[in-house]
Amino acid sequence: MKPILLSIFLILIGHVVFAEVPLRLAVAGLSHGHVDWIFNRKDKKDVVVIGIYETNPELIDHYANRYQLDKALFFTDLHEMLDEVKPDAVSAFGAINEHVAVVRACAPRRIHVMVEKPLATTVADAKEINELAERYKIHVLTNFETSWYESNQQIKDILEEGQLGEIRKVLVNDGHQGPKEIGVSKEFLEILTDPAKNGAGALVDFGCYGANLMTWLMNGERPLSVTAVIHQNKPDIYKDVDDEATIVLQYPKAQCLIQASWNWPFSRKDMEVYGTKGYAIALDATTLQQRLQGNNKEERKKLPARSAPFDDPFSVLAAVVSGSLVLNKLDLYGLTINCTVVEILDAAMQSAKQKRTVFLK
Repeated sequence: MKPILLSIFLILIGHVVFAEVPLRLAVAGLSHGHVDWIFNRKDKKDVVVIGIYETNPELIDHYANRYQLDKALFFTDLHEMLDEVKPDAVSAFGAINEHVAVVRACAPRRIHVMVEKPLATTVADAKEINELAERYKIHVLTNFETSWYESNQQIKDILEEGQLGEIRKVLVNDGHQGPKEIGVSKEFLEILTDPAKNGAGALVDFGCYGANLMTWLMNGERPLSVTAVIHQNKPDIYKDVDDEATIVLQYPKAQCLIQASWNWPFSRKDMEVYGTKGYAIALDATTLQQRLQGNNKEERKKLPARSAPFDDPFSVLAAVVSGSLVLNKLDLYGLTINCTVVEILDAAMQSAKQKRTVFLK
């Protein structure tokens, strides 16, 4: 594998010059609505796109025209692209159930992978991804928008400092008006409304955030049980998947309520953490409300955005692959946390279908 970060020291007129080689990134799929992120970061020089895999000619034409991309970048065969351009890493922007196929192709070639949330649609796929990553010594990261939130990081910090005491209750609210209502592309809508491709509807699309954050707050601890209730408020639009989901995670001394919805009147991603000594609420990425033991009133803080490279998922990927950033084993992006996330979501889907609480083994 070619190194990503090379220290090239050139002695020129008594000066030392440092050159940083950007991450050579290939894109696998263009159907996921978040793929535009990689084409809208031209102010950053840490990543260069060297290949794009996609089989849909309409999507190829759309992105080639929209971002003035050379058609030579595009491939309709994933393995051919990997062998020809030899990327350092691949970012997967297809359906969730396709993540395992991308890792199967990349792992034996020692190519690192970043996928959009969640990691997989089934526990079996998540386990296979984890086994491939371990066998071939590659990084597999899962990108969640809430990983970029400084407010969430601050809550984790004060929790670890003991200022909140022990967690007793966590509420995570995520969602928007609905994918069709906010105008996602037809290709992305097809993924989100296909239970085979996405696993479920709002339960997976937005329930994954709460599962990710709670597992992180609990330092990787798995819940004792998972209970989920789903509903279709708009069966004429979302006839095959849920558009409303509530998930309850029960731990020995803590409970997490995850509210995932395609029915909110506006977009939201917020979290409330209640402990034995106080509470903290992440209202958005940079707004934190808290009341700690000994305080007579609630405090509200405006925080700065997360510092680089944590302000951009592709910068995180580049830093991890280069070795300049070593993530904690229980990081929000990591496989340990995200395999548990898939287990929680799988149990939630079982619970909703069977109308009972599912106890984890």
